Amino acid sequence: MCLEKISTRDENALAAFYDLTVNRVYGLALRITRRPQIAEEVVSDVYFQVWQQAGRYDAARGKVSSWLLTVCRSRALDALRRRDQAELCAEPELLISNDHSSDDDPLDLLLTVERGNTVHAALKTLDSKPRQLLALAFFRGLSHQEIADYTGIPLGSVKSILRNSMLALKQILHKSALPALENPS
Repeated sequence: MCLEKISTRDENALAAFYDLTVNRVYGLALRITRRPQIAEEVVSDVYFQVWQQAGRYDAARGKVSSWLLTVCRSRALDALRRRDQAELCAEPELLISNDHSSDDDPLDLLLTVERGNTVHAALKTLDSKPRQLLALAFFRGLSHQEIADYTGIPLGSVKSILRNSMLALKQILHKSALPALENPS
């Protein structure tokens, strides 16, 4: 099997695997990203990951092609996320839209602003790494594993940092006694 040889760092096996599969990988990457240049970068990332993680493939969990296309899909979605403003902003929580329609009740608008200010102040008390991980989890919707892959932080550490950050935010918000914690009616 090609992946077994690739896991032993056989470059010829990687080249053969690439030749057999690159058309499908590129096609999927292009379909997701809709931009040839980004799709080419995704393909490069996919085969780099294959080179690094071929030994992790488990035949009991599915076909090689399914595994490869799942890696491609994940890398393509990562490429799309990297283009998002939240990835470029030092404080991505500031990008949350507070758009309201003109027929909103002024009291509701005031309550929303107060909640936003309270949450923003609580987020500012965190160090930059926990704040970034929270932003990736809640504002970008990444899973813990995707955050670990994206940041290079071990999965267990990502989970611990997020859990501790959430507990710290919960304590800060409970102390604030502002309507940020109340359920909207």
